Amino acid sequence: MDLLREIGKALLVMGMAIVGVGALLWFGARLPFRLGRLPGDIVVEGRHGSFYFPIVTCIIVSLALTLLMWIVNFFRR
Repeated sequence: MDLLREIGKALLVMGMAIVGVGALLWFGARLPFRLGRLPGDIVVEGRHGSFYFPIVTCIIVSLALTLLMWIVNFFRR
């Protein structure tokens, strides 16, 4: 029975994550900031091409996922 309980918890967490990503994509245009186009993201444009590295966006996404995993781990105890 414990295996089924753990699978159920995992499915709920994954479902909430999918809903969160879906809401972010759906309401993304209405947010006061645009992920991927934040100040601090590196953009180099030349005559024959361009280079884009969203460093600040990567840091913010990493912090958000770290916080989410910390909260999930906190409630698993």
